Amino acid sequence: MDFNQLKVFYFSGTGNARHVVYWIEALAKAENLESKIIDISKLKSRRDIQTEANNLIGFCSPTHGFNFPPIMFHFILRFPRSKGNRVFIINTRAGMKMGKYFLPGLSGIAQYFSAFVLWLKGYKIIGMHPIDLPSNWISFHPGLKPKVVESIYGKRKQETELFAQKILSGKTDRKALRDLIQDIAITPVAALYYTIGRFILAKSFYASRDCTNCMLCVNKCPVQAIKVIDKRPFWTYKCESCMQCINICPERAIETAHGFVIGSYYLISFVLLVLIYKWLEISSIVNRFISEWLSGFVQFFIDVVLILLLFFSFYRIFHYLLRFKPFERLIYFTSLTRFKFWRRYKTPNMFNV
Repeated sequence: MDFNQLKVFYFSGTGNARHVVYWIEALAKAENLESKIIDISKLKSRRDIQTEANNLIGFCSPTHGFNFPPIMFHFILRFPRSKGNRVFIINTRAGMKMGKYFLPGLSGIAQYFSAFVLWLKGYKIIGMHPIDLPSNWISFHPGLKPKVVESIYGKRKQETELFAQKILSGKTDRKALRDLIQDIAITPVAALYYTIGRFILAKSFYASRDCTNCMLCVNKCPVQAIKVIDKRPFWTYKCESCMQCINICPERAIETAHGFVIGSYYLISFVLLVLIYKWLEISSIVNRFISEWLSGFVQFFIDVVLILLLFFSFYRIFHYLLRFKPFERLIYFTSLTRFKFWRRYKTPNMFNV
């Protein structure tokens, strides 16, 4: 081992990525390698990012929308240039289990774009490895059963330690490259999520009348995306959809407003946009000045801008109307997350961190 120090920068919502970096740190300590683990959500400025020569530097983050979440994505873009350091990248992704078979998730561009940016900054990429820890996307499916979570954790802990042993000894492990074809195929989805999807998902959360205003979600949000408006939590566009708030709420009061999102989409797409286009005659104006191919692209851009503006306006109205019990109950009964079988996701408490 010829490194002076291990330094790992990570972001974690529900704890998957945090467990990975602590597994690696434990192995480094066993090898008597000085290590430092940095939660990037707690860094106050770029000046807090420091690297010294001959450090082994790691980046670990969950995969959101087949990419790193913006907080890690932007962090890597701003990361200082190399001083001759080697780097490894880990993305935790939505692992599942069917019977005795462990099912992998997909990385999308999380690994490749980050590796490319760091390579341009002068780093040597010696590790690119996805870790398939349990999916925590509670907005789309119930949390996995505790036994399944523990089973996946046990398998992936062993995988992480084998990866760490190789990296700490100076060897390379670029397992992520095995998924190159399917990851490139879903690149358009990653682009749509980054430009559109994440903003809409950020506006899908609300606090039901079971909320006791304990402020745990506000205080624990790693990106300070939750504010208090009208005496109830309000999710801003900064939300990373990391799922921490919905999973840690002691009253299960935080829900995903499925009915609101679906209803708003249809109302905006098939009623309001039609009326707006008819009133402004946007289509005819666009087609008059540019080619047919470019017209389609401009039309799509206009659609996206209008949908986001209208959806954000709807969310403001939605948040105001939640103070009225009939409306709040309507939203509650059209939220899938209200059902008892819709488990919250809990990581095993392996490090008390």
